[in-house]
Amino acid sequence: MPSDLSLPLLWLIFFVYLAVVSLISTIVCIYDKKISKKGNVKLRVPEKTLFIWSVLGGALAMYITMQLIRHKTKHLSFMIGLPVIIVLQAVLIGVLLRFGILPPLF
Repeated sequence: MPSDLSLPLLWLIFFVYLAVVSLISTIVCIYDKKISKKGNVKLRVPEKTLFIWSVLGGALAMYITMQLIRHKTKHLSFMIGLPVIIVLQAVLIGVLLRFGILPPLF
C-alpha cells in the first residue's frame, strides 16, 4: 500500500469504486429485465456477466435491484448466490482490516 495516500483518500477511492461498480451492476440488471420483457434473447445479459459484476463489488446493489424489479427472483443461483457473495466480501474486508492490509476507517 502506498504510504503517500492518506487514510481518508484510500477509503474515498474504495467507496467511489464500490459506488461505480454498484451503479453499473444496477444498470446491467435493469437493462436485462427490460430486454427479457421484450423477448429478445440475443440481447440478454448472460448470467455469468451478472455474477462477474456482483463479484467485482456490485452484489448488494444487484440483489436489492433484483428484489425491487422482481428480476431473477425465482433463480436460486441468484437468490442464494448473491447473499453468499455479499457475506464473503464482508468477511474479506474484515480480514483485510484485521491484518492491517486495509487501514481502519476510524
